[in-house]
Amino acid sequence: MKQTIQIQGMMCMHCQKHVQTALSALQGVKKVDVDLRSGTAVIEGKTLVEETAIRQAVMEAGYQVVSVKEIR
Repeated sequence: MKQTIQIQGMMCMHCQKHVQTALSALQGVKKVDVDLRSGTAVIEGKTLVEETAIRQAVMEAGYQVVSVKEIR
């Protein structure tokens, strides 16, 4: 299952890595791709990750989630 996350506040490669680390630590996440240019992240796992957990992880990393959508 894949989800795409629109993230606000990432400005540099350090920001990108910080978000990648935060999302990778979530239970059930197998792969994370963060695109600094588009301000998005795609996470993959066997099941969908709860949106509240995603928002919390990104917020604790210092950024804001604009939206979370399932990729079908």
